[in-house]
Amino acid sequence: MEEYKCTEEINKNQVRAVHDTMDVLNGKWKISIISAVCYYNKRRFSDILNDVSGISNKMLSKELKELEMNKLVSRTVVDTHPVTVVYQLTDYGNTLRTIIDNLAAWGTEHRRVITGR
Repeated sequence: MEEYKCTEEINKNQVRAVHDTMDVLNGKWKISIISAVCYYNKRRFSDILNDVSGISNKMLSKELKELEMNKLVSRTVVDTHPVTVVYQLTDYGNTLRTIIDNLAAWGTEHRRVITGR
């Protein structure tokens, strides 16, 4: 019975950890934005806007601010004319790279399973 209690507590902690992760990554756009920045290393706002099909300027701006607040993405203003803003994953954000790679691999396989190609 004691072993069951221990396992149950571990399971609850794992479920809570997944919930915490989803709080940060939840929404229609965050994973797509992180992927765009992840696979291209540094991306300008307009590049991300083109990478993430269907997102509006306002929504991209909001999502990038949230990702910045959660220390996953950094924003650098480059002194050019006109001013350029570049986004990249922080060291902490790079810890998501394995997850993004796994999602990409699963998506590729899922497309193959569904389409038969």
